[in-house]
Amino acid sequence: MVILSGMALADPGSNWPRWRGPLDNGSNESGSYPVKWDSTTNVLWKAPLPGKGCSTPIVWNERIYLTAPSNGKDTLLAFDWSGNALWQTPLGPENPGKNRNGSGSNPSPATDGTAIFTYFKSGTLAVFEMDGRVRWKTNLIERFGKDTLYWDYGISPVVTEKNVVAAVMHHGESYVAAFDKTTGEMRWKVARNFVTPSEGDHSYATPIVIRHEGKEALLVWGGEHLTAHDAATGATLWTCGDFNPQAKANWVAVASPVIAGNIAVVPFGRGSRLHGIKLGGAGNVTATHRAWVREDTGSFVPTPLEYKGRIYLVRDRGQVVCIDPATGKTAWAGDLPKGSSSYYSSPAAADGKIYAAREDGVIFVAKIDGAFEVLSENKMGEPVIASPVPIGNRLLIRGEKHLFCIAAPK
Repeated sequence: MVILSGMALADPGSNWPRWRGPLDNGSNESGSYPVKWDSTTNVLWKAPLPGKGCSTPIVWNERIYLTAPSNGKDTLLAFDWSGNALWQTPLGPENPGKNRNGSGSNPSPATDGTAIFTYFKSGTLAVFEMDGRVRWKTNLIERFGKDTLYWDYGISPVVTEKNVVAAVMHHGESYVAAFDKTTGEMRWKVARNFVTPSEGDHSYATPIVIRHEGKEALLVWGGEHLTAHDAATGATLWTCGDFNPQAKANWVAVASPVIAGNIAVVPFGRGSRLHGIKLGGAGNVTATHRAWVREDTGSFVPTPLEYKGRIYLVRDRGQVVCIDPATGKTAWAGDLPKGSSSYYSSPAAADGKIYAAREDGVIFVAKIDGAFEVLSENKMGEPVIASPVPIGNRLLIRGEKHLFCIAAPK
């Protein structure tokens, strides 16, 4: 059982095709990346954005794509490697979101190099050609009913070999559905309904493409269950439950799982729990595949990352924890400087460093190879919710008003 490292990728060190990167782990083991910058030093460029969005940009062949509202409409934007706007394609009216640290453009786009796949809080699922033309679009809220999530919708679309997959997990009819990448025809739709305490059926966690017995599969987290589904048919391959034996209310799934080797590390319990689940098996694997449980640490909003075989958490108030995924034990822990704001962005790692964005727009850089050491504190001048993207010796940071590109050291 291994992660499926995406479709036919060009150099994975120079492409970031989806929210958590080419390996869905939030890290890049290639290149050299910046440590310290300000509004004039090491900033190659910054590009104004037409509206507030929280999605993370993606990169393919030195083209940058991200979603944002423009003139009240859901929009996909493209920039070249120098920060010049190439095009923007509007869709239907945006649903601007209802929360301070959310937006109608929370889900990040994804690409397989032949098309760009997007989803918005409005319910619009759209596929674009690489030049910005709309290939097809549909509205899942109109087709299947409104979402009842307490917070703004945040699950990014997932690209498989033949389909684009959307997951909606909330109070009511929850489902995972796959649509043909070329035609938009729905290939399958499976219900994903579990009885949970209040808000436990809500999920903001993005599924991951894996391999199961040599075939493409989807790993889905929500409704207090981790499930694997056949990517071709949607059929459930295995399921793991018992994440909330005390039936605590409001234990919503926000952070997504991350995989290290054959272990899926699953954050839960509003930052109070962390589970290590062995991948594989068949049927109900609850009693057999839980490798370990931590009840003293976890992450509520930021998704953990995997870097060189270790798992790294940036907790909501800035504690950084390095964990051995095989045992669940802490290798070391440290703290980023305290502030009044929390961390909603998911961290990234590259070049032996972790990049963590606080909501108030301060980006911390810390050494993680060997001992933990805070290296710098960099103020962007505007809120940051999207995840940093280390790619091609550059760091992309999507703020509330601008897209920034920070240069690598020379």
